[in-house]
Amino acid sequence: MPDARSPIELSRLVDPPTTAVVTMECQRGVLGDLATFPALSAAVTETGAIDAMARVVGAARLAGATVVHALAEFRPDRLGSFTNAPLLAFAASIPGQLEEGSPAAQLIPELGPEPADIASSRRHGVSPFTGTDLDSILRSRAVTTVVAVGVSLNVGILGLCIEAVNLGYRVVIPTDATVAVPPTYAEAVLSNTFAQLATLTDSGTLVSAWS
Repeated sequence: MPDARSPIELSRLVDPPTTAVVTMECQRGVLGDLATFPALSAAVTETGAIDAMARVVGAARLAGATVVHALAEFRPDRLGSFTNAPLLAFAASIPGQLEEGSPAAQLIPELGPEPADIASSRRHGVSPFTGTDLDSILRSRAVTTVVAVGVSLNVGILGLCIEAVNLGYRVVIPTDATVAVPPTYAEAVLSNTFAQLATLTDSGTLVSAWS
């Protein structure tokens, strides 16, 4: 659901030199051809979210914004990874799940990567800032606005958004470039939680702001 922010205000907010698109867990083993979470994979297919993600990432590159892929990658022995949440315990029970260097840990081909893209990996937790180099990467690029795409509104994008706000970034979410499980949950969580933290828009409006 688009935010009330005007197109001019959105253009200023996502000014390319100070904006980064951060993709969240857009990996083959999460939402791609090797996905091990059937409900999430089905939701992505149902909503067409990958096409919207690709539009946003492609437009960001053309505009000169930073593109960072936040990836979850684990050692074969799971060193540095904890199973202190049901989601993490379930993921750890899947043999080879997002093992570093494996095909499952790779970015989905629809999003690249392109040579100028940057990858930031984590081995623990459910969000991309704590204990990673993501904040340093963004600050070294003078980024002040984070555009969040990927999965999911239930956990990963929510954690990304809260952490980014806590670190002083403004956050923009093109709502069709992410997804919730079930998809019907998206409207409620966007209206009642994300709208308090981020500017909500859609991929078409965001791409137009960069054109």
